[in-house]
Amino acid sequence: MTELEEHAEALTIAGNDSDGSAGMPADLHTFYALGVYGLGLLTSAVAGNSKGIFAQQLMPVDFINRQFQVLNDDYVIKASKTGMLGSKEVIHAVAENLKKFKMQNIVVDPVITTKHGATLLEDEAYQTFLDELIPLATIITPNFYEAQKLAEIELNNDDDIRKAAQILQNMGAKNVLIKGKHTGDESEVRDYLLLEDSSEIWLSKPYFETNRVNGTGDTLSATIAAELAKGNDIKNAVEIAKDFTYYALSHPIKVGTLYGPINHGAAQKDYENKQ
Repeated sequence: MTELEEHAEALTIAGNDSDGSAGMPADLHTFYALGVYGLGLLTSAVAGNSKGIFAQQLMPVDFINRQFQVLNDDYVIKASKTGMLGSKEVIHAVAENLKKFKMQNIVVDPVITTKHGATLLEDEAYQTFLDELIPLATIITPNFYEAQKLAEIELNNDDDIRKAAQILQNMGAKNVLIKGKHTGDESEVRDYLLLEDSSEIWLSKPYFETNRVNGTGDTLSATIAAELAKGNDIKNAVEIAKDFTYYALSHPIKVGTLYGPINHGAAQKDYENKQ
């Protein structure tokens, strides 16, 4: 009998986007591209395409609890990442299960505000996110607008970004990655990483103009989770995530008619060439 190949296992706790561009599909594309076996715990589902989202459905809490139970009964989950959670009840259930099963390397992607600043989470659910999920985060990965909302300060310069990251650490997140603005007015996109030991890193890539951007944030946080599952440290995981996501973004593919997905296949080839 052929000896089985060892594979690190990572879990995405997220919603399913029917067009495959974001949410759980983007996470699973990323895990596969990075050589990690991906598990998917469904919190919601959306009916959407490259033009927009037209309907959504949250999963019942009992079903979410059951998914946690059966997955932890069978798999050795080395890292988990959260995405779209949607309601106070779902956030509470996820937080309780993460604690119950002593899950490690938790990457929290706070899906609360879009890259353009639109709010995605109701006030009551938002408070539950602050109180219950952030303190469990090995790393939290807010975009520019989410960081402003979470820290309750305007980010006008580098010092403001540093201050916001420190506020998020004080809320319980061990490491903080604040993603830079990318409105098209910038020549580069600069992300700021504040590590648990108080060291800091700025990561920069040229701004790339494209409307094929769906799943960018999901891919970044999923890459971090995948690398943590393989035993990498936070700093290297984030650096790999920045490179992988930029390569996927900067090699657009024609899928859909408007806001299409990024290119995980191209990023996979680039990643493998660097190994």
